[in-house]
Amino acid sequence: MLLTIEKILILKSVNIFSSVPEAQLTDIATIAESVEYGVGETIIRRGELGTSMYIVANGKVRITDGPQELGVLGTRTVFGELAALDPEPRTANVEAVENCTLLRLDGESLYELMSSNKEVTRGIIQVLCGYTRNNLALASR
Repeated sequence: MLLTIEKILILKSVNIFSSVPEAQLTDIATIAESVEYGVGETIIRRGELGTSMYIVANGKVRITDGPQELGVLGTRTVFGELAALDPEPRTANVEAVENCTLLRLDGESLYELMSSNKEVTRGIIQVLCGYTRNNLALASR
């Protein structure tokens, strides 16, 4: 179980919330649920409806699509953020490679926070724009 101050430090260190002032990070920290997963445990199953995003507080997770490994994410990385903003079936599996502590943010809570906090909204938009730029650069190669 993480303390609120620990959650704030973690949130401040991830790109999606890095530009959000500390006062607003406190609001996010209060809605972020700390969850634990052991080695080999499934966090997300492909095809399930996704409504939450996750931040890896510590540990590592593996993202797979069937037998193909898509990546390994470590401490202070984010996954599932698109599902938190636009609930759709998950496109990949995620499992713990190491014992993990994750922060889970529910989409509805995130939307409520965004509706009253332009800094949170701006941070999320900046990250999504970055994804779009990266995808356009990859497509133009």
